[in-house]
Amino acid sequence: MPPKDRFSTTTRLRLLGEQAVVRASERVYRARPVRRSRLTGRAALLALVLCALIVALAYPMRQYVSQRAEIADQRTEKERSAARVERLRDEKARWQDEEYLRRQARERLHYVTPGETSYTVRDGSADAERDRDGDGAADRPWYDNLLDGVDTADR
Repeated sequence: MPPKDRFSTTTRLRLLGEQAVVRASERVYRARPVRRSRLTGRAALLALVLCALIVALAYPMRQYVSQRAEIADQRTEKERSAARVERLRDEKARWQDEEYLRRQARERLHYVTPGETSYTVRDGSADAERDRDGDGAADRPWYDNLLDGVDTADR
C-alpha cells in the first residue's frame, strides 16, 4: 500500500498554485532589467569633493581677480604720473630758456623792454565788468588786483 500523504488534494493544489505564481513572478522579475541608481557612492563622494574644492577656492580666486584689477589701476596711474612728470620736465626746460622767460613776462605781466612804449587796448567788456562790479578793477595796476585777490582768498 502506498504511503499516505499528509495533505489533502486541495491543500496540494493550493501549494502547487502558489509555487506556480512564485515561479512566474521570478521569471518576470528576471526578465526585467535591474534598475540601479545612477548615483553611486563613489560619484557622490566625487561630487562632494568637487563642491568642497569650489567653495574653498572661491574666496582666493575673488581676491586674485580684485588684486589683478588693482594692479592694472596702479599701472595706469603710474603711466599717467610718468607722462605728467615728462610734461613738467619739458616745462621746466622751457622756463630755463631766457627768451621764453621774456616772452612770458611780456604776455602775462605786461612787461616792456627799455625804449618800448606799452599800449593797452580796452574793449567794452572791461567797462561793462567795472560797471557791474563797481570797484574799478580794470583801472588799477595788475599787482593791486593780485593783492586784492590774495586778501579775498585769505578771508
